[in-house]
Amino acid sequence: MNLMEFFETILISFNMGKMVSEPEKVTGGLTHRMYKINTDKGNYIIKLLNPNIMSRATAMNNYNQADYIEELLKQNNVPAIYSLIYNKKKIQELDGQYLYIYHWYEGKSLKSNEIKEVNCNKMGEALANIHNIDLKNDEFMKNEIHVDFNKYIESAKRVNSPIYDLLQDKVDVLNESMNYGNKAIKCMPKVLSICHNDMDSKNVLWIKDDYKIIDLECLGYSNPYLELFELALCWSGYEECNIHYDLFNSFFNSYFRNTTLDTDIDWETVYYSNFGRLEWLEFNIRRALMIECCTKEEQDLGINEVKETIEHIVYYAKIKDEILNNINQYKSKNIKNIKNR
Repeated sequence: MNLMEFFETILISFNMGKMVSEPEKVTGGLTHRMYKINTDKGNYIIKLLNPNIMSRATAMNNYNQADYIEELLKQNNVPAIYSLIYNKKKIQELDGQYLYIYHWYEGKSLKSNEIKEVNCNKMGEALANIHNIDLKNDEFMKNEIHVDFNKYIESAKRVNSPIYDLLQDKVDVLNESMNYGNKAIKCMPKVLSICHNDMDSKNVLWIKDDYKIIDLECLGYSNPYLELFELALCWSGYEECNIHYDLFNSFFNSYFRNTTLDTDIDWETVYYSNFGRLEWLEFNIRRALMIECCTKEEQDLGINEVKETIEHIVYYAKIKDEILNNINQYKSKNIKNIKNR
């Protein structure tokens, strides 16, 4: 069955109306494929989930958990684009292809040079509101990350892959990040909350100052400090390897104005624990080497993401002192203000 026939099957199966224009591929997704479909009943987004990810043993449990948590966000009026429910389910399966369906929303994601303090203020508050839904004192359990980069370097050399030089040149930085991260993750503050786990700028759509959060299928329970740290970086220029501390501080300040969490923690532990990008790197190494993908398009995407992710890891190591100094200055001011009340 070709893609057009598959879309017709989807429309019939879920009573979505008749197609009135050609499906339009929506750019921006790095893992799954998304298409805008206009019908005589409305405009929709159909997200086709990556088959390689869905073949993992843990995939369905993770998606089912995310679907359950998504309803909690909806009940708490978090501004988001929620997947539609058919046959009492959010995630759908047709002919072996898993998918989600959404109503189309006209908003646009912000590029790095478009992000202002007002956006960081709103995102800091939004993140705190999500975390506050089910904030609890509980141990943060995360498996250590063990990636055999030397094995991938050998594989890349064997097939003359362009990622060989990238990995070979930076393997020491990658291993250092992994080793420090595996130690730090065991020492994180004992607190858990609902986390979006991917709420960077590409996953928030704006119409002027109003926004909707998208891509909720990564929802789960994690450490709120870790997500705060990662997102304050992402919204302040980390993706461009150029942190703007006015944006970082706006995000950070807004978050702590809307939460009961304490700022007086060991932020160096949080810094080192923020090493999940290594898992993203390994996923894209496997795509680049055609271990976990089956198309040239996805392989090229993997190669590009390997390059960008390594650049981010190197930059992250370089800014350690300045980012921690910035946070510790904020922490000192906050503690002083509390004492003076």
